[in-house]
Amino acid sequence: MVMGATGSKLEKALGEQFPEGERYFGLENFGNTCYCNSVLQVLYFCIPFREQLLDYYENNKNVGDAEENLLTCLADLFSQISSQKKKTGVISPRRFVQRVKKQNELFRSYMHQDAHEFLNFLLNELVDILERETNAANASPEASSSSSSSSSSSSEKVANGPSNPPVNGVRKDPFVTWVHDSFQGILTNETRCLRCETVTARDETFFDLSLDIEQNSSITSCLKNFSSTETLNAEDKFFCDKCCSLQEAQKRMKIKKPPSILVIHLKRFKYIEHLGRNKKLSYRVVFPMELKLMNTVEDPDTEYSLFAVVVHIGTGPNHGHYVSLVKSHNHWLYFDDETVEMIDESTMHKYFGSSQEYSSNTEHGYILFYESLGRSS
Repeated sequence: MVMGATGSKLEKALGEQFPEGERYFGLENFGNTCYCNSVLQVLYFCIPFREQLLDYYENNKNVGDAEENLLTCLADLFSQISSQKKKTGVISPRRFVQRVKKQNELFRSYMHQDAHEFLNFLLNELVDILERETNAANASPEASSSSSSSSSSSSEKVANGPSNPPVNGVRKDPFVTWVHDSFQGILTNETRCLRCETVTARDETFFDLSLDIEQNSSITSCLKNFSSTETLNAEDKFFCDKCCSLQEAQKRMKIKKPPSILVIHLKRFKYIEHLGRNKKLSYRVVFPMELKLMNTVEDPDTEYSLFAVVVHIGTGPNHGHYVSLVKSHNHWLYFDDETVEMIDESTMHKYFGSSQEYSSNTEHGYILFYESLGRSS
């Protein structure tokens, strides 16, 4: 469903610079669905993700008895936006939102929801659907009996992306989809025994990095803290297989393989013990337009460019509003549900956070999206 011509102002602002074939549409809010709208706008402007989703739509739109799911609803919504005759306006994502609520009771209430939880739920759900479809295709009579084991592997939902547990005691290759191609990176967790110096390394995949934040810090310092060395001693000793006993050890997390699209979640909501509740940290955390990932195992010094930010507006974790800032064809746009406006890159510092605890500015960067400059997208 398409409504109104609210975007004529935006068309005038862009004039002849309006990108050929691009569409800038606001999304209707159904009471408390700004958490969903802000994430959808960012995903739409993840160009490799959008292109793959539109390909999926084209390849599956004529399948007669296809069952509706979150993937088909999202593909349908993206296709609706991209095929609009008008360049701007408002679209209602009603079918998609209904499907989200049907699929996950967490999002059924009219309470304030978390955009980061929603992003994780959505990406994991899309991976699960693609895996089920591949398994079903491989199990069908037409499928080649010699299809590779990699397309039928199991993937378990975890907070920041799928891990790959053994199936019936046999470890299979991880199932890789176009969702992984865009968002998945690999972390390596290294633990060094301080007695025998043996290093134990364990890899895990991620769709985003959740970073602890400090007042007046930067993304670079948060990433350094994320990879800093921690000593395991006293009750936290590590069981060393070589020493066959608990030993003191040093542990650190490193990015082994950086993703094409690096998603950074700033932990702005923290449980404060003496208050007995979660509190929003309005800390000022500077996020640069260009980011270099140092000390990665593969692709050293990978460079990234910021192209989207999900912003949380409000003073607490249980109420507020989400908007998104998106860079498209070298213009920054502000998406606030039905409204789409141009903004200047020089205003981005407003979303870093506040250097004082009590400030009138409550618009803070919450989820950052960086695209790798080293890969063609």
